[in-house]
Formats: sequence, C-alpha cells, structure tokens
Amino acid sequence: MKLQDKVVVVTGGGNGIGRALCRRFAAEGARGVVVADVESDAAAVVASEVAGIAVAIDVRKEEDLARVVARATQVYGRVDLFCSNAGISVAGGVETSDYEWQRIWEINVRAHIYAARAVLPGMLARGEGYLLQTASAAGLLTQIGSAPYAVTKHAAVAFAEWLAMAHGDAGIKVSCLCPQGVRTRMLMGEELSSRENFLFEGSVSPEDVAEAVVKGLEEERVSDTAASGGSGVFPAEG
Repeated sequence: MKLQDKVVVVTGGGNGIGRALCRRFAAEGARGVVVADVESDAAAVVASEVAGIAVAIDVRKEEDLARVVARATQVYGRVDLFCSNAGISVAGGVETSDYEWQRIWEINVRAHIYAARAVLPGMLARGEGYLLQTASAAGLLTQIGSAPYAVTKHAAVAFAEWLAMAHGDAGIKVSCLCPQGVRTRMLMGEELSSRENFLFEGSVSPEDVAEAVVKGLEEERVSDTAASGGSGVFPAEG
C-alpha cells in the first residue's frame, strides 16, 4: 500500500508511535488522517499538525471505535487503513490483580476486535482495505516482568493472523507491527518496571518505527529492521 491519497485512522495517535505514524502518513500524502486518542488535547495537537481531524475515544468502548469510523467516513468518505495502535503495559506476573488483567485485555486485545467490527463492513463492501495491528516483539517472544503484556500481545498477533486468513480473499490486507524497544512513554518508565531497562539498549525512536511501517506497508513483507529485532511490519496475510 502506498499512502498517497489514502484515508487513515490511528488509535493512540496523540503520542509515541501513533503520533509518529500520523505525521509520517501525512508526509506521504495521505488525504485524511484521523487522530484518535483518549487524551483529547494531545490528539488535537497532532491533528492540527497533519491537517487532519481529532476524535476523543476510549478504545475499551466499542461504541467509541464505531464512532471514530463513522466520523472518518463522514468527513473523508471511507477508511483505507485502520491502525489499531493504542496499548498499555502493566508490570507483574500471576499475582497481578484481576482488575489489571482485565484492563490490559480490553485495551491490548479487545480494542482490536472492536476496531475490526467497526471498519471491516465498509472495507468488505468495497473489496479492499488494510488493517495494521500494533502488537510487540513480546507477542512473538515474551516480556520479562510483565505476564499480562506478553499474553495480550501474543493474542494481538494471533488475531491479526486470523483476520488475514479469514478475509484475505476478500481483498483485506493485514499487517502486525511488532517492535522491540521503542523510546516512548511506556519504555521511559511510566508503565514498565525497572526490570525492563534492558530494552533501552538497541531501542529505536517512534520515527524509526514509522519509517519501517511505511516501508512495510508498501512492500507488504517483513522489513529489515523487524527481522533484526528492531521494529517493522510483519505481514500476516493468508
């Protein structure tokens, strides 16, 4: 996929990887960039930078994801690429509270399901569309110090693979973004414990990830940076 003239929705678009994606998509000539984030002020700032629109959403709520797709369709006519990017991490193992397990499940997994429910009908009707699911290298390996993160990211990868196999023949393409250490708020200590400091070594910037995403979407294959343990797009097409 080339981003020129495409309409893109990015959840978690107000910060980190999501913000870098929005900026890069706009630089690639996207016709419309919809910045969706629970932090409405941050989303508005990014939207103003990319001449797009901001939508305040909570990805744990199915109605919010339906609303962002409806808003994008109202303004731009369609959604070509939906980047289900919002995610969190919590530290801990089996002792982690049920509340935290549920919270991370809703944001890291269920939000992808809600996004697909909202955007797939329009894409299937047109016979084309692209879904980009942000997971993590933890979804291919594991996450030391965070069982909930590892489990939910494995689930996110599995869902991306299922979507690709289920809808590939109908013109739907699916890629799974699986970065390792990225210098975002999550890595810098807001949500991960000090046990994850090893990720700083070899970490990349959100802009590096956005570069890998653009390349991966265009080539629809694993990027060199992804293959070397950095960040890139892993196509999960059937």
